[in-house]
Order: sequence, then structure tokens, then C-alpha cells
Amino acid sequence: MVLIVTFSPEWVEVCAFFQIIVFVVLTIEKMKKRLTIALVAHDNRKSDLVEWAVFNADFLAKHKLVCTGTTGSLVEKALKDKGVEVDLTCMNSGPLGGDAEIAAMVVRKEVDMAVFLIDDLNPQPHEADIQMLLRQCRVHNVPIACNRYSADLMITSTLWDNEDYKPTEPKYIVFKRHAAK
Repeated sequence: MVLIVTFSPEWVEVCAFFQIIVFVVLTIEKMKKRLTIALVAHDNRKSDLVEWAVFNADFLAKHKLVCTGTTGSLVEKALKDKGVEVDLTCMNSGPLGGDAEIAAMVVRKEVDMAVFLIDDLNPQPHEADIQMLLRQCRVHNVPIACNRYSADLMITSTLWDNEDYKPTEPKYIVFKRHAAK
């Protein structure tokens, strides 16, 4: 006797969603490496970063966080209100040098990854510091997420604990373009 079971498309979507949730939870729960994660957000993006941090509180509690001043205070309070204690260091506010302080940590290899939610719709008085932090992450090969989706992908990556995986250093090689004939 053969039993054939069919599921509605909605049920298949629900099952796929739960598979993803289980994968994410298992990935986050089993990570062995303790990361130092920089969290930075402009004023109009702070609520977005705090919401992301609260959603990922269990993961973040297992790692060291370094934040710009106001962002760090907001994240710490939100996590504390949820009953989650975190190892969190606040630098200066971004416009007062916090972005530069975190960029210096990137140069010294003291940051494993960064989440920087930038307000792309409004000018920032410390644009030079913002660009410096972004540039130092690129030059020193530190993954940096500028939106929540990228941040979620980074924290759920299995590469953090893969002993065989070694990120390749960026290559800056002169490219000589030949004129078309």
C-alpha cells in the first residue's frame, strides 16, 4: 500500500519558514568563536538597530559589543529591559569621534564584524569619519553590514567556526586597461 500525502502551497511555505528558523537558531546556538562586534547607527536608524539587537539578543549576549556612545546606551538599555546582560563598551558619540575610535580598533584587528546602519537620506556632519570607518573595514577585510538583512546573514554564517576557512586579504593590484583597437 502506498500512501500519498499532498500539502497546500501555504503549508509548504510555513514548513520552509520553520526550517529557516530552526537553522538560524541552531547556527547561533552552536557558534564557538566569541566575536567582537561593532554596532553603530545614525540617529534616524537607531530604533532599527535597537530592534535588531533585541531580536538577536541571545546571540549578542555571547559576544563582545563595542558601540558608539548613544547607540550603545540605547542597545544596553533595551537588552537589559529584556533581561539580557551583555559585554558592551561605549565609545564616544559618532560626531565626537566614536566612528574614528572604532575605525582604529578595526585597524588594530580588534573588531571581527561591524553593523553600521547609516542614514543615507540626510547629511551627516561627520561624513569624513563615516567614510573612514567604512574604508578601514574594507581595507582590513572586516565584514560590515549596512542593513539588517546583511547583518542577519553575517551572524548566521557557519564560516565563523570553520577552521579550514581563511578569508583572503584584499588584493590591490594595478589594472592596466588596454585601449580597444
